[in-house]
Amino acid sequence: MKARISNVRLQYTENRECEIVLSTKENICINDLKEIVAKGKELSCEIKQFRVKRSLDSNAYCWILCQKIAEVIHSTKELVYKKVIKDVGQFELMPIKNEAVERWQKVWESKGMGWFSEVLEDSKLEGYKKIVSYYGSSCYDVREMCVLINEIVAQCKELGIETMSPRELEQLNIKWGGK
Repeated sequence: MKARISNVRLQYTENRECEIVLSTKENICINDLKEIVAKGKELSCEIKQFRVKRSLDSNAYCWILCQKIAEVIHSTKELVYKKVIKDVGQFELMPIKNEAVERWQKVWESKGMGWFSEVLEDSKLEGYKKIVSYYGSSCYDVREMCVLINEIVAQCKELGIETMSPRELEQLNIKWGGK
């Protein structure tokens, strides 16, 4: 079950147990959860900051522009996309054991087109390589996707490729939840 929480408060039971009370405006059927607890089982809960996911419209626009750039520079939309991910995308730097590098890259890159990694150099840790692993835009939130789209738009302008007007792009960013 997922729910968007609008308020949090702490309260204590008569037995001095701490309770976290979460408020939501969503309709939640709690009976299934009560059944699990009644059977003596515990529930697991993850609470994190709410972020609006990027829209499929932003993804489609990303690929349209990558295709236009590819046609002008005689490349592929996939290579254009990967370069933009590398230039402004989200990534992790991590040490990976030398003998695990190849497997790490294979597993990481199996997640999708924009998910790739590169060996940078030997790590300060003996027997390890420093790896940069890029996240594909499929997991980007609205802000991260706006950064990616804005970079692609900038590249299009440099190449004389027509894009949405600044006003249209601003409206699209607002629709996506960006600024």
